[in-house]
Amino acid sequence: MDVFKSINPFTEEKTGEFLGINADQINGEINVNRDAYVRYKEFIVNDKAALLSRLATELKNVKEKAALLMAREMGKPVKQGIAEIEKCAWLCEYYAKEVAELSEPRVIVSDASDSFVRASPQGAVFMIMPWNYPFWQVFRVAAPSAALGNSLILKHAPNVQGCAKLIEEIFVKSGFPKHYFKNLPIDTKHTEEVIAHPHICGVSVTGSTKAGRAVAALAGKHLKKTVLELGGSNPFIVLPDADLNDAVDKAVTGRFQNTGQSCIAAKRILVHEKIEKSFTKLLKQKVETFQVGNPELKDTFIGPMARVDLAEELYSQYQKSIEQGATVQVPAKLTGAKFSPGVLCNVKPGMPAFDEETFGPLACITTFSTIDEAVDLANQSPYGLGVSIFCAYPEEHQHLTTQIQDGAVFFNEIVKSDPRLPFGGTKHSGYGRELSSNGYYEFANIQTVYID
Repeated sequence: MDVFKSINPFTEEKTGEFLGINADQINGEINVNRDAYVRYKEFIVNDKAALLSRLATELKNVKEKAALLMAREMGKPVKQGIAEIEKCAWLCEYYAKEVAELSEPRVIVSDASDSFVRASPQGAVFMIMPWNYPFWQVFRVAAPSAALGNSLILKHAPNVQGCAKLIEEIFVKSGFPKHYFKNLPIDTKHTEEVIAHPHICGVSVTGSTKAGRAVAALAGKHLKKTVLELGGSNPFIVLPDADLNDAVDKAVTGRFQNTGQSCIAAKRILVHEKIEKSFTKLLKQKVETFQVGNPELKDTFIGPMARVDLAEELYSQYQKSIEQGATVQVPAKLTGAKFSPGVLCNVKPGMPAFDEETFGPLACITTFSTIDEAVDLANQSPYGLGVSIFCAYPEEHQHLTTQIQDGAVFFNEIVKSDPRLPFGGTKHSGYGRELSSNGYYEFANIQTVYID
């Protein structure tokens, strides 16, 4: 029997222990979820909207409890944890408002007397989710799926099983049918048997590119649709006419929120050579004030990384990049899972800090001399989640969006997810889209109806 342990990365103490389930139990849990799905898919739109609204209310009711749990299981500062839960509630409210319009058939003129397209549920969406945003990652798949009528089965990261259990409780308290949302405490070795079950209509994965490849291969074997939201190495481009103070402030937020453990963090800061010294000076002044603090305290901005091995991996990337010529502006320090924020300059292609995803509080600065060079550097990555461009006149640079290969381009703002806008990447960052109407239709049966 598998056992999952939650270790507080700040104190290194065990905070929870959860027993896994075996193959027979997995099959039983999926079967009762299927029964709940059969009931739920017949709910009228108004009932689904009401449940989503209650889900939002229940999330708000437990936000302090959930934030404290995240702090203890993966080190997220509680203030940021509360913000994560509030965003989940906003997401549920969005779909509660939009579900009526999304569920309407779309009339298409053809040679039929009547023809239209309708979206209908197909079964359960199997969600394989990471630890870095333990609630948001789940809800941005769960909310649109609930609006459509699919049921939900979750395999969460081993270190946030307490969060997974709480999410299941939130769905129950919100009034969803019993077993509609199923949390499966299972090891990776059981992934294929879940995917293969006939009740599973699709798989949504948020995680590393390696994990995405493995799950996509299994899903392909069983002809199950996948949506993959994987790694990222987002460029943060600062042009010479940008508001420097605004760019630095947002670089700090974009790189260091959630202790830098975000797929859409500003991982490669590309600064025009004319302003590189001024930008670096301002960034250095801010980062030098940061200290790793207890994530349970409300004034903590930088917490520990989620696990010791992750901190050690980032420190190795940091050291190798220095050996290859990167220069230290703010030295990083490592103690257990506590990685004090660092800043590297003169980071170039070929260094781990440029070529690889740096998943933690390490800012990496690369200079460029022309806009074309900046775009080339931005595209010089296997990843393609999003790009930020800071400049005085965005309208003059919108043509750059056609040259950038990523799934999103943000002007004068960090890349971030918004329930109203589709979210997803290209290349090794995955495929498919979450949120907005796109997220609603990803796991739907898009059914053509033709009447003569």
